[in-house]
Amino acid sequence: MTQKEALEKMAKYCAYQERCQFEVRTKLFGTGLSEDEIENVICDLIEQNFLDELRFSKAFVRGKFNAKSWGKIKIKQHLKQKRVSGFCIKKGLEEISSEDYYLKLDELLQKKKDLLTAEDEFTKKQKLARYLIGKGFEPEMVWEELS
Repeated sequence: MTQKEALEKMAKYCAYQERCQFEVRTKLFGTGLSEDEIENVICDLIEQNFLDELRFSKAFVRGKFNAKSWGKIKIKQHLKQKRVSGFCIKKGLEEISSEDYYLKLDELLQKKKDLLTAEDEFTKKQKLARYLIGKGFEPEMVWEELS
């Protein structure tokens, strides 16, 4: 595959959905291009505005929070796995207002509470806390909500 063909293919790949540099770089490693050629393709994609880490971070945060009801911790971990910069992660997480965050936590708490069978209060709280912390919400916030 030539560098021009790779650029066209990656432009389509990025136009379909927001991507981060790590995803594009990973996809390009399978094409047989040299590292310099891969970096050139990525630079071209950035110049042509197909790749934007900040835009990706914001879209990722909105998507995971709204669609999957993930908390900030889980979102942050997944962005770090995709090697997104700390600055972009911070700016992306600002997409979630604290009001929406608390509303989502309450909503998940009520849904899960309704699903749990009647057990002793301690066990119920433990299960609720484990579920919400697993979703990526801060433990302090979860325990405060459960109190």
